[in-house]
Amino acid sequence: MTTPTPVAERTDQHQELLALIAVLLTRLTRTWATLAIAQDALLRTLERIRPGLGATPRIRAAVADFNQQVAKFDRELRALIERWAATDLPVAYRDGALHALRRAQRDVALFQWTADHQAALTPITATFYVDLIRRVEEAVRRAQAFARAARDAAREVAAGRQHDGINARRLAAEHPLATVIYADQSRHPVESWARSALMWQGVTAANAGAINTARWELDAEWMQCVDGPECGFVSHPDTDHADGTIRSIDEASMYPIAHHGCIRAWIPRPDLNGRTDIESGDPA
Repeated sequence: MTTPTPVAERTDQHQELLALIAVLLTRLTRTWATLAIAQDALLRTLERIRPGLGATPRIRAAVADFNQQVAKFDRELRALIERWAATDLPVAYRDGALHALRRAQRDVALFQWTADHQAALTPITATFYVDLIRRVEEAVRRAQAFARAARDAAREVAAGRQHDGINARRLAAEHPLATVIYADQSRHPVESWARSALMWQGVTAANAGAINTARWELDAEWMQCVDGPECGFVSHPDTDHADGTIRSIDEASMYPIAHHGCIRAWIPRPDLNGRTDIESGDPA
């Protein structure tokens, strides 16, 4: 009962999604890099501070310049994330729906932006928007904490209480603005975090489009899972391997993707409707 998915088609869908993600990834990492550049500029300026009448105004001006760069970073990142949530994720959802129809050998014109699809997409984009914005807010807070620490260190130098100048290396190490800090306090390069987060969001949106289209446009009761050969259904180490299995459409909705970096895709199987000899997890 297998409905094969042509390798070229699977590759096309993956490449389309990667291209969508690559645009935001490039802009996001480039914008994030300005934060580290501003940090370096502030440290270089404060390293030249020495006791004297002009020290305090120079410190104030340097910190003000840095804070302006932080505000610009905040505005630009928010704009990029708003576009991702409002435009790019809906494109990923739609493309997932269209690929699902092609895999089921149905007319792609069956997909329309109905109220059901719009209602299904809204919580996805809202949740992912909040997740990304929280990272930006965290970066801004960390940048502001760095600015206060650098300012205080420079004031100590200006007042003659610290004769060796500020410790720029220590300040940079304690406030690594070029990284993202996870809940376990591990530090990750911005690009690797962003690629992982955007892939998770893009694949989830695309698979939601595929599953919802199978349910609403095709009345499908079953979906065929396409995944990596070692990927588990619920999570990567799950011993219930996902690839090449038939899953109920409700189970597919619960686990459209298993983990960050997952390449899972779904094929509608309306041809299996009414079959009583199938259990979720059976091989296709």
